Amino acid sequence: MRAFFAVDLPDDLANPIADAQAAFEGAEGLRFVDPEQAHVTLKFLGEVDESDTDDSAPSLDDVIAAGELAVADADVDPFECAIAGFGVFPSLDYVSVVWAGIDEGSAGLTALHEAIETETTALGVDPEEHAFTPHVTLARMNDARGKGLVRDVVQNRDPEIGRFEAEEVRLVSSTLTDDGPVYETVASIEL
Repeated sequence: MRAFFAVDLPDDLANPIADAQAAFEGAEGLRFVDPEQAHVTLKFLGEVDESDTDDSAPSLDDVIAAGELAVADADVDPFECAIAGFGVFPSLDYVSVVWAGIDEGSAGLTALHEAIETETTALGVDPEEHAFTPHVTLARMNDARGKGLVRDVVQNRDPEIGRFEAEEVRLVSSTLTDDGPVYETVASIEL
């Protein structure tokens, strides 16, 4: 199964996330993420072996244990996060992902990411190739037709979108479908 570690946003932030996405309406080539599935990805793992028979992928039990150890090592209590501002990956010249940033709470999310990165890399999961930027993905850009509008919004708007309490880390399975990804919680680890 494809899996990742994440901190979820509460249901009451779905509408503010949708409102933030509305700033990019009309940007051709942009595919919006379902606001009800909004989250902060701490680490994308790729394939995890559910049955512990595939030597090329870490086992589910090992990944859960690594997540538990990482959360303990990060040593963070539940903390407040603020979603504010817009950004893109990898750059304004080549937009692939449009996101809302995490202002307050980024230090706690970064500590969790770094601990998870250490533990999962020890299992053989590929390390991240870029610096961690705590964010909530709003949309993915399929082609550059709407890049000008995206660039304008990112450079000229700095909205405060909402706040939430980070209380747990979830291990999530991601099944890709024609209607978008379907997420299912595999394990929850309280802070």
